[in-house]
Amino acid sequence: METKEFKSLFDQVAKSAGFSKGNGGWFLEKPETITVLELQKSSFADTYYLNIKVFIQGAFGVTYKPDKALMKNPSGHVTNQVRDVAALDLRAGQTGDARRIELQKLFEKTIVPFVNKTSTISSLRESHLKAEIFLLPAVKQQLGL
Repeated sequence: METKEFKSLFDQVAKSAGFSKGNGGWFLEKPETITVLELQKSSFADTYYLNIKVFIQGAFGVTYKPDKALMKNPSGHVTNQVRDVAALDLRAGQTGDARRIELQKLFEKTIVPFVNKTSTISSLRESHLKAEIFLLPAVKQQLGL
């Protein structure tokens, strides 16, 4: 599968999950957070990594907006990376329909649950206390943990 076709399929699936495309990635704005999805091409193989970055509105005195600076930020207040999954591996030789199904599974089983764990201050606190996510000390301080 060609990169252009893959990104088009990813875009369709991301949009169906509520994300908006812009500035080279996808954004999901919630009242308390913004989640950013960024596809990163592997330097070693014909595959992608998916960087997921969550920014907490009001943290560090900043109101975040879905712009290029946010997309290019190397990490969020919470960061995750998805790699080594068939949906992101262009070497797998999947057809468009098979790839779409794999991408939908990726969103249903990984991305949407992660967004749910990180979309509110209370869910962030709870996920941290359950050791489902890692928070840097400065972020923990911002959340009162």
